[in-house]
Amino acid sequence: MRIFTASFATETNTFSPVPTDRASFEMAFYAAPGEHPETPTLCSAPMVVLRKRAREEGFELIEGSATWAEPGGLLQRQAYEGLRDEILGQLRAAMPVDGVILGLHGAMVAQGYDDCEGDLLERIREIVGPGILIASELDPHSHLTAKRVKNANILAAFLEFPHTDFYERGEHVVDLALRALKGEIKPVISTFDCRMIGVYPTSREPMRSFVDRMQAMQGKDGVLSVSLIHGFMAGDVPELGTQVMVVTDNDPAKGTKLAETLGMELFALRGTTAMPMLGTEAGLDAAVALAAKKPGKPVVVADVWDNPGGGVAGDGTLILRRIIERGIDNVAVATIWDPIAVTFCLAAGEGAQIQLRFGGKAGPDGGAPIDAHVEVVKAVEEGWQSFGKSRVTLGPAAVVRLEGTDIEVILNTNRTQTFEPDIFSNLGINPQSKDILLVKSTNHFHAGFEPVAAEIIYIDAGAPYPSNPKKTNYRKLVREIWPRVDMPF
Repeated sequence: MRIFTASFATETNTFSPVPTDRASFEMAFYAAPGEHPETPTLCSAPMVVLRKRAREEGFELIEGSATWAEPGGLLQRQAYEGLRDEILGQLRAAMPVDGVILGLHGAMVAQGYDDCEGDLLERIREIVGPGILIASELDPHSHLTAKRVKNANILAAFLEFPHTDFYERGEHVVDLALRALKGEIKPVISTFDCRMIGVYPTSREPMRSFVDRMQAMQGKDGVLSVSLIHGFMAGDVPELGTQVMVVTDNDPAKGTKLAETLGMELFALRGTTAMPMLGTEAGLDAAVALAAKKPGKPVVVADVWDNPGGGVAGDGTLILRRIIERGIDNVAVATIWDPIAVTFCLAAGEGAQIQLRFGGKAGPDGGAPIDAHVEVVKAVEEGWQSFGKSRVTLGPAAVVRLEGTDIEVILNTNRTQTFEPDIFSNLGINPQSKDILLVKSTNHFHAGFEPVAAEIIYIDAGAPYPSNPKKTNYRKLVREIWPRVDMPF
C-alpha cells in the first residue's frame, strides 16, 4: 500500500492589510519532502501520525512538502500556485498511490481563488482518479465548500476551541483512512448549513457539552466522524458560515439527518455561545480589582480582536496605551508585532537604554505607535512558544521594559498569537510574578493560561478585526445568514 501525504495551510483574513506571500510560509514553517520534524504543526499532524503508522504497519509513505503561514491577508496568487503546483508535482511523481492524506486548514483565500483547498483537492482528484481515497484534517475555522466535499472521501476538523486536539484529530483522520483502504468501512460525507456566523469556544458552556455529545456519537451506529465547522468570519467568501459535517459508513441518509439535527440544535443556541467581553476601561477596571484581591497569580487579559491568529497585524496599542496612561504597573505583554523595533533592539543589545517607537504601524484602527524610553531586557535571534505538541516561532524577538515602570513588552518578527505561558518564560519573564498578563489571542491561549491565572478577562477594544458580522461589508456572501437576518431558514 502506497500513501502520499503533504500539508499546505494558512488562514486568510480577506480584510487584513497584511499580505501573505511565499516568504510568509518560509518564515513560519516550511519542510521539504522528508524533512518534516517529529513534532507536528497545527495543520500537519496527519503527516506525523502517518509516519508512526507506516513504521508499525509496513506500508509505503511518500511525503511531500509541508508548510504553514501565520494567518494574514490575501495570499499572493503566484505564491499559492507555486506551492500548490509543488505538491501536485510531488504527487504525480509518486503515482500510483492508494491514498492521499493531507493536513489542510480550510480558510485559505488567494488572489483569484476563493476556495484554495477546494481547488487543490479537485486537482488532486484529477491526478489520482475517482477510485483513490482522499482524506484531510481541517481546522474548524474554515469554509466547508461543496467542491471539497465532492472531491474528498474523508474530512474531519478539530473539535476543540482552543485547538488542543489537533494531533488527536489527525490520528482520527488517519485511522479512518487506513480502515477505508483496508475495505473495513466505506466513508460518505454529509453536511448541513447552519446558516449562521458565530464564535464557539469549547472552554465554556454551552459548547463544552455540545461538543462532548458530538464526540460521543462517533464510532456508534455507523457514524464514523462528527465535526463542527465554525466558519471564519474574517473571510469574505460565498460559503462562509457554520456547518455540521458527519461521515458515516455508507449511510448518507443517516448522516444528513444527524447533521441537520445537530445543526438546528446549534442554531437554537445562536447568540449565547461566545465568551463574555468587556470594553477596554471596564476590562482594565476588573483586572486591577482582581489583581488586588487575588495576589500571587496573574490576571490574564485577552485582547480578543487584535489577534494575529485571526489574520490581523497584532501590532495594536489600544489596551497597552490605556495601561500606561492609567499608571497600571507590573504588566507583561505578549506580543506587539514590530520587526523594525526588534531590529533596533538587536542592534542596541541587551541592557541598552534607547528611545523606541513600536506598534501601530499596519493601520490606524489598532492605535498609534507608542514612543517610550525603554531598556532592552532581552534580544534573541529566535524566540518561540509552545502550542500543545507544536513549537511556534516568534522569529527574532526582544523584550523591552518601559522606563520608570515594571511594564515589559515582547516584540516579535513572526506574527503569531499567544498560546502558552512559556512565551514569557522562554524570554526571561516570570509570568507568575506579574499582576497582569496582556495577551493577543481570542481563545487559543485559554488552555495554557487557565491553570496559572487568577482570572481571565476578555476585552473587545474595537480593533481592526471584522468582529461584527451583522455590520461587516461582505461582498461575496450573498445567501441569508444569521445575524445578518434574524431567521434565514
